[in-house]
Amino acid sequence: MKITYICLLITGLMPILCTAIAKWGFKDFDNHNPRLWLSAQNGFRARANAAQSNCFEALPFFAISVGCAIAAQVNTQLLQGSCILFVGLRLLYIVFYISDKATLRTLMWCSAYSCVIFNFVQAINVLA
Repeated sequence: MKITYICLLITGLMPILCTAIAKWGFKDFDNHNPRLWLSAQNGFRARANAAQSNCFEALPFFAISVGCAIAAQVNTQLLQGSCILFVGLRLLYIVFYISDKATLRTLMWCSAYSCVIFNFVQAINVLA
């Protein structure tokens, strides 16, 4: 179960990673109004900021799916595998988003989302 919790932690830290990338170099960075500064960026900074938002959006659904799977006592190895895969796919998602590889980014998003659905399906099957 430890791996599952580590995956939750990593997923929670992903938005911070994206923010750090968006702010990398701090070119004219305005710490008094960082959101306005980020919204005015373009290129990789804008894409990193968008990836940050998506990471925040993905986090609750993933965390709830893991919580449901734990509560349903889903097979630990299946859950850990799903969580590791989710984290890996989301990290690739960030890489492809920042490097402007839209098709690969979308593929990673869909694949990671399927891990979340898998967690719920496993929980439902155990409870059925």
